[in-house]
Amino acid sequence: MIEWFLNPAQWHGSEGIPNLLAQHLEYSFISLFIAALIGLPAGLYVGHTGKGTFLIAGLANATRALPSLGLIVLLVILVGPYFKTDLAYLVPSIAVLVLIAVPPIMMGAYSGIASVDPAAVDAARGMGYRPLALLLTVEFPCALPLIFSGFRSAALQVISTATIAAYVSLGGLGRLIIDGRAQNDYMQMAAGAVLVGVLALIVDLFFGLASRIAVSPGLTRRTVKGVAIRRQLANEKQRNS
Repeated sequence: MIEWFLNPAQWHGSEGIPNLLAQHLEYSFISLFIAALIGLPAGLYVGHTGKGTFLIAGLANATRALPSLGLIVLLVILVGPYFKTDLAYLVPSIAVLVLIAVPPIMMGAYSGIASVDPAAVDAARGMGYRPLALLLTVEFPCALPLIFSGFRSAALQVISTATIAAYVSLGGLGRLIIDGRAQNDYMQMAAGAVLVGVLALIVDLFFGLASRIAVSPGLTRRTVKGVAIRRQLANEKQRNS
């Protein structure tokens, strides 16, 4: 596998690693963007109003049970005849990836809003906050840790599942696995699996860093921990002196 990576031919052309990686990221980003447009508002609305809780829970469980590969093949068969370009494969693949990404995003938003301290919500209402202002300025910032967690989970699922898009003649890192299997090239298959795993780890670290930057330190208890550590160091210094 290392020899395969060191081969310069694997880093150039339409079948090279950079181009396949760009395609994989493109499919994943489009799917996450569409899923966010659907799942985030739905989760915020249900969490804020309390209406439709059982509906989104059932929907989330149902979509998680969908067989991704079988659904992509079925949609290609049904939708393919209506397109004359690669859209015959792209549209079904994106649709399935969106179905996979919506539940964690929606449940993360709902859980985050539902877990906000009721005392903070009551205080904001007592100060005259309107429902939309209450949602955007109080509930949403407090819900950010779980919202980021939902996006993090959705991104990992989309990146890992996007590999099967190569099964229906699309690009992406899955091409290395599918083509390698067809050619009995196990070094190429192993390289494709490693690249998908590394990409998933990088994206996971990205969302972890973004969450750390965007979420208030008070919500993650970083400020409290920092104060406690500084006090402990100061006490130890006084005892030593």
